[in-house]
This record gives sequence, C-alpha cells and structure tokens, in this order.
Amino acid sequence: MKFDDILAEAKGFGPFQYRLMLALAIPRLVLPFHFLLNNFIAYIPFHHCNISALDDGDVFRNLSNEERLIVSIPVEDDGSLSSCQMFAQPQYHLLLNSSDTAVLPTVLCQNGWVYDTSTMKSTLATEWDLVCERKRVNKSTASIFFLGVMFGAAIFGYLSDRYGRKNMLLLSFVMTMIFGFGSALSTNFGMFAVMRFFTGFGASGVSIVSVVLCIEWADIKHRSVLLILLSLDWSLGSSLLGALAYFVNDWRYLIAAATSPLLPGIIYWWWLPESARWLVSQGKCNPAYFYLTKCAIVNDRKQFIDDLRPEDLLKRVVLENEKGKYSMLDLVRTPMLRRLTLIAGTVWFGVACSYYGISLNVSAFGINIFITQLIYGVSEIPAKMFCLFSINKFGRKLNQSGGLLLTGLCLFCNILIPPDMAVCRTALGALGKMFSEAAFTVLYLYTTELYPTVLRQNGFGCCSFLARLGVAVSPLVALLEEVWVSLPRLVFAVMASGVGLLTLLLPETNNARLPETIDDVELRK
Repeated sequence: MKFDDILAEAKGFGPFQYRLMLALAIPRLVLPFHFLLNNFIAYIPFHHCNISALDDGDVFRNLSNEERLIVSIPVEDDGSLSSCQMFAQPQYHLLLNSSDTAVLPTVLCQNGWVYDTSTMKSTLATEWDLVCERKRVNKSTASIFFLGVMFGAAIFGYLSDRYGRKNMLLLSFVMTMIFGFGSALSTNFGMFAVMRFFTGFGASGVSIVSVVLCIEWADIKHRSVLLILLSLDWSLGSSLLGALAYFVNDWRYLIAAATSPLLPGIIYWWWLPESARWLVSQGKCNPAYFYLTKCAIVNDRKQFIDDLRPEDLLKRVVLENEKGKYSMLDLVRTPMLRRLTLIAGTVWFGVACSYYGISLNVSAFGINIFITQLIYGVSEIPAKMFCLFSINKFGRKLNQSGGLLLTGLCLFCNILIPPDMAVCRTALGALGKMFSEAAFTVLYLYTTELYPTVLRQNGFGCCSFLARLGVAVSPLVALLEEVWVSLPRLVFAVMASGVGLLTLLLPETNNARLPETIDDVELRK
C-alpha cells in the first residue's frame, strides 16, 4: 500500500476534508481582496487644480463656482477640464467666449488639487496627491505588492517543505494581518510601500500553503473537485470586494476590512491539521498517525485506522534524505525534475502575464467600478464549473492547453474586430478572460500533482515566483500600445498560445498517485 491507499481507506473526501476546506476559505478571502485592492485604493478620481490662489478678492469672489472654473482651468480637446494645468491669471474674457483659449499662459497646479469624492471618499491619489507628474508613483503600488508576492512565494515554498504546512500557514496569517493593518495606518507613502510589500509577501504564503495542505489531504479521485471548490473563494471574494468597497470607500478602512478575514483564521488555526503526507515524508510517524486517526474518526472509518500502527507508515514512503531537508536547488538536480521545472515555470509565467494583461485591457462595461468588479468576479464561476466536470474526463493537460489556446484565439480575434464594435470587443475580451481563468484554476491542481511531496512546496513556490514576475511584466507589455494600439493584445495572444502548446510536453497526472519522492518523478512515464 502507498500513502494514497491509506488516505483512500480513511476516506480522502469526507466531512474531515469539507471542514478543512471551509476553515481555509474564510482567511483565503484576503487573497482576492488584497490582490485586486488596487482597483479601489489606487483609484484616481476626476480632479482639477485648486484655484483658490487665483482669488483676487473682488471679481473672482463674486463668480459662481462654474464661472470660476471657466476663467481658471483650460479645457482639453474632449471638452473636459484639464487635470494638471491652470491659467496663470484669471481669464475673465472667457465668460463671454469660452472657446477663445489660444496661446493663453498656463502653469502646473500651484496649490494642490480638488478631487471628486462621489465614487471613493479617499484613495492613495487623494491622500498624497499622486496625480499628474506623480501618477506613475500611484501605479507603482500594485507592482510593489506583487514584488512582495513574488519573493514570498519562493521563501514560503522552501520554509513549508522544511518546517511544515501548518506552521507556515500561521506565519503567513500573522504576517499578512500585521502588515495589512500597518498599511492602513501608514503616515506617508514610503511607509505604505514597505507595508504593502510585506503584506504581499505574507499573502503569498496564505495562497500556496493552503492549496497544498488541502490537496495533500485529498485522495486521488477527488483532488480536482476539492481544489476547484476551494478556488471558488477567489470568485466569491472578487465579487464581494465590489460590495465591500462600495460601503467602505475610504482607503484606510477598506484595507483594514480586507485584512479582517484573517482574524478568525488565526483563532481556529490550532484546530487545523498538519499534512500527514508531509509528516510521513519527514519520518514523523506518530503525529502523522494522530492526524490520520482524526481523519478516520470524523469520516467514520475508525475501524481501518485501528488496524494500522504508526511505524507501519514508514513503509509507505521511502525517504531519500534521512534529514528530510530539501531546497529549490533540488528542483534542478535531476533530469526529469529539471525539465519539469523549466516547462512548468514558463507556463506559469505565460498564464499569469496573459491573465492580468487581459484584466487590464478588457474594455470597461460603461458602468461604475463597483458593479464592474462584481461582474468580473461572477464571470469566473462558469469557467470553474466547466473545469469541475471536464478536468477528470479530459485530463489536466488538455484542459490546461485548451484553455490557453482559446485565450490566445480570443485575443487574436479581438485585434481583427473594428474599434467601433465596442460591445463585441468587450464580450470577446471577457470570454478570453474566462478561458484564462479556467487555465489558471487547472494549473494550481496540475502543479501540485507534478511535484513530489518532499519538494511540492518548493516547486509550487518556484512556479508562483515566476508567475508574479509575469504579473510585473504585464503592465510593461501594455505600454507597447504606443507603438501599435493592438500590439499588447498580439503579444498576450502569442504568449498564451505558446505556453498552451508547451503544456503538451508535461506528463498527464489524471487519476495518478501523488509522487512522494524524487525517484517517483524520475521514474514517471
């Protein structure tokens, strides 16, 4: 018997697994909350220069607010007020002919800005005037957060394989909560940037450790079902974020509210199980037997566990390293693992880059940002429901490759549609985003099944690191629209299609036992 056989006898998908999945779903809500938080906290509302400095104490003071804007702020080509410039002196003649603005002297905003607070009461842009020449600083907040996520993936992957899933889960909970609340209390942008980096660092641990912990408690038959059901918390959280931001529209309170789901997770962390599979791989049979006993009792399979002794568990996994110490270097020491890491890492980079590229370039629905966020979250559910029924029937490889190739096709077709067909372009872009989300969902499961238990978190962390690198590259690709407006979509289409074909070089893992050791991977056909 292998460990999967033991888990199947203890019922690898029963009340014990339901409880674990539901217990992790609540703290995992911080993932969509924080990953998508920049849509709201970095939102730049309509703004114009503060014109109080132009008050000459006489004529200006007697004008209505609308008239003051006419004589103080130049008008853009589209008829809107300039966001970054003002007249050096009040131009009272514009009250008679507001179109006569030729060669009028203008200056940059001299006394700050006035912001429209009808959508968001307060954002980073309004707090620290991150507009106009400082607009890039505002955009950098997302990159800072994902840099933290990128480095956190590598570190937590290594630490989780060395010190256990449960311990690192607590560390990621506490770290994300401390720096999340610290972000909300920041007194300047430098402090905020540091806090957001380490919030992303901790959130990365919440993401990768919770997924692997759940997968390692599921039997072969139900791994895909458990992971897809667990991933629905992302779609739920993405939808809830729109409602949360609508009612909590001050950026400080919004960050605090987005961090709060970690509090119950920390409280009941003590009742979460460690991965018995990881404990056995480390030669820790007594605690592994303890958690397997709890699983069997909750799943009403106590009779089987009564016939099993702790020392019998060592026979299920052959330990290659007596100390059980592995690092990311082990991912490239042997031929098959080296090939696997190269291909899987490239696929993760391509999936993440194209997914966030679509999210940044899909045309707006023409409604407010709160409803748009709700629609984006809900639109991901059909993709996951399709995966739920297709992933076991067609296998991981075909679902992964098919989702990416269809994503590339949607992006390529979008290039061919004339710009005046906005509804069609938006629908096709949203369809591409749905296929990309399906590919992302499958990839989480696929990766956990490709790597052995002794290196699973290291492999997952390495792939997640490369994925966040793809996220960081995505905004840079979007800048290519200055060369040709459709060039970013073409790059994302080629990238999605390329990694979709590359996926075909990976082994199929459908209905296969999870590899326990490096030898299991090297001998896999």
